[in-house]
Amino acid sequence: MKIGKQTYKINSKPCIFATSSIVGPKEMQGPLANYFELHINDVFFDEKTFEKAESKMLESCIRNLLVKTGTNEQDIDVIFSGDLLNQCISSGFAIRSFDTPFLGLYGACSTFVEGLVLSSMLIESGMFKQVIASASSHFCSAERQFRLPLEHGNQKSTTAQSTATASGAALVTNRSLSDNGIHITHVTPGKIIDLGVTDISNMGAAMAPAAFNTIAQHLTDTGRDINYYDAIITGDLGTHGSDMLAELFKKEGIDITQKHKDCGVLIYDENTQDVNCGGSGCGCIASVFSGYFFNELKAKNLNKILLVATGALMSPLSSSQGESIPSIAHAVAIENEV
Repeated sequence: MKIGKQTYKINSKPCIFATSSIVGPKEMQGPLANYFELHINDVFFDEKTFEKAESKMLESCIRNLLVKTGTNEQDIDVIFSGDLLNQCISSGFAIRSFDTPFLGLYGACSTFVEGLVLSSMLIESGMFKQVIASASSHFCSAERQFRLPLEHGNQKSTTAQSTATASGAALVTNRSLSDNGIHITHVTPGKIIDLGVTDISNMGAAMAPAAFNTIAQHLTDTGRDINYYDAIITGDLGTHGSDMLAELFKKEGIDITQKHKDCGVLIYDENTQDVNCGGSGCGCIASVFSGYFFNELKAKNLNKILLVATGALMSPLSSSQGESIPSIAHAVAIENEV
């Protein structure tokens, strides 16, 4: 049921029944290492290319989700997945090994939450009962496609972020099949926001206005204020983008700093790891939610969160042609039945 301009109340309250996460060596050196279920010891993951390693990570992540929940892959109505590579090859090649329908998504770093939005809406419609939302990214494959070969050893801008080598997956179900009390209650698909930022090393500046627009619209549509939620979780603004988001809300007389947490900030230790403004990539919010925040929900340390994933909808081609960076943010409200 649509409420307000952009938000939909999901009356059936689909359940996020379980999650799965896998990360790379650098992520295992960060503060959330103990929350990730799986990890790889080298960035090649016993493959010959970074792209094949990323695809293998995603496949491993989804297989782990199926095994731990005792779910037959043929009982999954569809797998949503996406990544940063051309034609979403990480997802396509990973999911070809499953006997399951596949719908590929591209929302850049917003892809995982885009998958949760679509999963809950399709379950609400009654057509689907069990859906997997997933996403992946890999530092080396993203650097090769979007920036410069690693061999260059080029110096990064202070506003740049580091693409996470990570994947995350969530099993979203009709409550009649399985219910652990963790429900998607509202979704707010985002609008494309473009304020003319062209610096590909400053994604936080490009994406912060989109995060602000979606969060503000969600609060207006639902009639909630910032204090309704235990946490407003973004991914991935990094430290610079998070500061910008706080400033945008401050201009509206709202202090978001006590509620706001950013997956790109949390996944690494900015004092000991060379990541500049933090993490990014489709796999960043996917793994941090699936590994850390889902466990916080299960433990009831958090009961009401707004999960907001941002994405920079640019490509190497658009940037080389002088285009700005259009950005988007999608939001899902996830609440414990208490």
